[in-house]
Amino acid sequence: MLPTLRAKGGLGQLVKSLSLEWAPLGINVNAIAPGYVRTELNRHIWDDPERAAQVVGRIPANRWGEPGDLAGPTVFLCSAMSDYVHGVVLPVDGGYLAR
Repeated sequence: MLPTLRAKGGLGQLVKSLSLEWAPLGINVNAIAPGYVRTELNRHIWDDPERAAQVVGRIPANRWGEPGDLAGPTVFLCSAMSDYVHGVVLPVDGGYLAR
């Protein structure tokens, strides 16, 4: 798990660094940090009732995310409405990080 955390931290720093370098050129650099999203990659967790309950118990929205939950934030970051948003890692996690 530790290498994953380092990778996430590294990506966050990369987003900030590139946004500082490219913002003067009119290029926005941002990222989305998804929480627990129900995909085939983690089927082994959400198919296990005990583990799935542990995960949901930590999410204030009280449910797993669905791939479609990432659509709105993605469209926002790709639109002109986010032209003044630079260097942001946007958590889309049902409130998990708010705890």
